Amino acid sequence: MMPKDFSNLSGWVFDLDNTLYPPEVRLFDQIEVRMTAFVMETLGVAEPEANRLRKSYWAEFGTTLAGLMALHGVEPGPYMTRVHDISLDQLTPDADLRAGIAALPGRKIVHTNGSAPYAERVLAARGLDGVFDAVFGVEHAGYIPKPRREAFEIVAALGGILPGEAAIFEDDARNLAEPCAMGMRTVHVAPVREDAAHIHHHTDDLTAFLGRLCRL
Repeated sequence: MMPKDFSNLSGWVFDLDNTLYPPEVRLFDQIEVRMTAFVMETLGVAEPEANRLRKSYWAEFGTTLAGLMALHGVEPGPYMTRVHDISLDQLTPDADLRAGIAALPGRKIVHTNGSAPYAERVLAARGLDGVFDAVFGVEHAGYIPKPRREAFEIVAALGGILPGEAAIFEDDARNLAEPCAMGMRTVHVAPVREDAAHIHHHTDDLTAFLGRLCRL
C-alpha cells in the first residue's frame, strides 16, 4: 500500500520542465535565449535590459509572457510558438518513469506554464506520450500562469482533479504554495531541498520516488 500521505488519492498533477525530465539537460537554457531575443525585438531594448525584464516579469507575474501581456499588450500566440521552437535532442525515453506514472491510481495530468503542443513534444521525447489523461498548457488557463491560484483551480476543474484528493509534483517551490492551500499533497522535485510549510515532500529523483510509492 502507499504511505499515509499518498493513500486514497485519486489525482496526480505533474509540472513539465525540470520535473518530467532531469534539469541537467538544460532545455530551459534554450527557451530563455529565445525569450530574451523576443523581448529585445518586441520592446526594442538591448540584451542586458531584455534579460532584466525577462527575470523581473517572471518574478512579479509568474511568467515573462504574463508581464509582456499585462504591461505591453503582447499577443501570446506568436510568443509561445517562438520560444518553444527548440531542440529536444537531449531528451531520452525513461521507461521506469513511465511505469511509475502509469502505476498511480486515478487521473494523471500535466500542467505547465508552457504550451500544450510543446508539452506533447517533450512527453513524446521522454516516452511518456499516452500515459497521462490530459495535458494542459498555460493557454488552457486563459494564460493565467502558475503560481496564481486561479491557474491551479481552472486546470484542476478541467482535468477532473479534486484538490483534496490529489498530489502535485513541481520543481519550482513557489508553485506549491497555492496547491497546498487547496489541500493537495505537495512534492518538490529539485536537486536542493527547500524547507517550507507548503512543501510536504522533496525528491531529487522523481523516477525513484514514484517507484517507492508504487512498491509500498
